[in-house]
Amino acid sequence: MAREKSVMAYSGGLDTSVCVKWIQDEKDMDVVAVTGEVGQEHNGLEAVKQRALETGAIDAYVLDLREEFANDYLTVALAANSLYENKYPLLSALSRPLISKKLVEIAHEVGATTIVHGCTGKGNDQVRFETSIKVLDPSLKIIAPVREWDLKTRDQEMDWAEKHGIEVPTTKASPYSIDDNMWGRAIECGVLEDPWNEPPADIWTMTVDPEKAPDEAQYVEITFEQGVPVAIDGEKVSMAEAVFKMNEIAGKHGYGRLDLIEDRLVGMKSRECYECPGSLSLITAHKALETLCLERKTLSLKLNLEQEWAQLVYDGCWFSPAKAAIDAFIKNTQTCVTGTVRLKFYKGTCTVVGSKSDYSLYNYSLATYGEEDRFDQKLSKGFIDLHGLQLTTWSENRHEKHLSEIEELA
Repeated sequence: MAREKSVMAYSGGLDTSVCVKWIQDEKDMDVVAVTGEVGQEHNGLEAVKQRALETGAIDAYVLDLREEFANDYLTVALAANSLYENKYPLLSALSRPLISKKLVEIAHEVGATTIVHGCTGKGNDQVRFETSIKVLDPSLKIIAPVREWDLKTRDQEMDWAEKHGIEVPTTKASPYSIDDNMWGRAIECGVLEDPWNEPPADIWTMTVDPEKAPDEAQYVEITFEQGVPVAIDGEKVSMAEAVFKMNEIAGKHGYGRLDLIEDRLVGMKSRECYECPGSLSLITAHKALETLCLERKTLSLKLNLEQEWAQLVYDGCWFSPAKAAIDAFIKNTQTCVTGTVRLKFYKGTCTVVGSKSDYSLYNYSLATYGEEDRFDQKLSKGFIDLHGLQLTTWSENRHEKHLSEIEELA
């Protein structure tokens, strides 16, 4: 009788490498490994596929998802200026729904009843995978071995892997847990677990040390059409090409390093380091263009919804009606976010130094104090009288009643 099949989200790292063998031994199930190429660092995904097969997977898929990830996920994230807790561009939270979608599709294709992931019980990714899978196909079972086994530390996992002849890329000398895609890298564990420790130099791979960055600044012009980057320094690019190009430029100048404490969905604070040279650069430019092209109330509403959007996606609710509704609002705001922004990179900094657009709401003749000024300053008195009318009425009443509210405010 054929064994029950499972489909596993397989990165080839420590956790998933151990998971393949564990699922076979403990659950008596066959494993089909699925690896998604989303622009992460690797020495060849065919080697990852081979590792899965050597570990015991009955089949292994390597899917090139870079264009789909860039066009269907990163463009949406950029439109939302997605910064979790207004700090860092969402990274893993953006790739997980896409990978979950592919896991479900392959489960249907191979007749699997179960989906397996290697996320820990302390992290956010378990929520993202499982919530997405449950929305896409509630009938599929889900197993998270790391939540079940007795291997409590990464050192114990490495020992278990060695005992069972499993080759893993993690070593006790470099125990970091890293997740990355073209939008950036997330690094945790090891000495980073003590927030007093300065991040070691060897954790950074996308950015040079700002102190060793070029002594000459570099200017870059990014052209957007309806909120999507379409050219860099006049050269046409796809979304994916724009991200990779800005990773290269910003990384060369040491821009994009973050070291922060964030609030995890599962209730704890975590010290995380991020490298996001391209995504931070593009978000910086995109936000600058929006301030030029969108009117005040739209910007205000959008800023609030951006935080809601980031929280929903961080919490694993990519496939949710709430996010879809916010997406509709944000998409509408991007209609006229078309133009060019000039960035200046120097020694770990990225500064907006110019912006232009045919849809610019900046009117020189209204803003200037020169001879071209056509703003009628005499109108301001009436505006101020009306703007402050209720406060003035309130103040007159309280003074008349000899109440102390005015003194307390002062």
